[in-house]
Amino acid sequence: MPWIDDPQIALRVLCGIWFVPHLLGKLMHADLAYLTFERAGFKPGKMFLYATVAMEALAMIGLVFGVMPKAAAGLAAIVLAGAAYAVVKINGSNWRWQKGGPEYIVFWALCCVISVV
Repeated sequence: MPWIDDPQIALRVLCGIWFVPHLLGKLMHADLAYLTFERAGFKPGKMFLYATVAMEALAMIGLVFGVMPKAAAGLAAIVLAGAAYAVVKINGSNWRWQKGGPEYIVFWALCCVISVV
């Protein structure tokens, strides 16, 4: 597999694959997920839920398959910035992910961008 030989491409693919559980979680638990959006101030929650699912799916496809990867990474970073905002809004200003902070989300967003520059 040629993408394994290039660390930057491998990072891009992994960044895309990490969206799979997030997408599945949102879709399988949409009845609860939309409430999280509303708690973060994104109303109507169902609209933001499905818009986020669509953006994450596009970012995932672009990153994994190399389809417009820079646009996909930008879209991923935007979605993840929204997620980081939501985490801080709901959980307070903790940085560490163990305390409900955005540390992991910010790291993931940076990896998405780094994977295409």
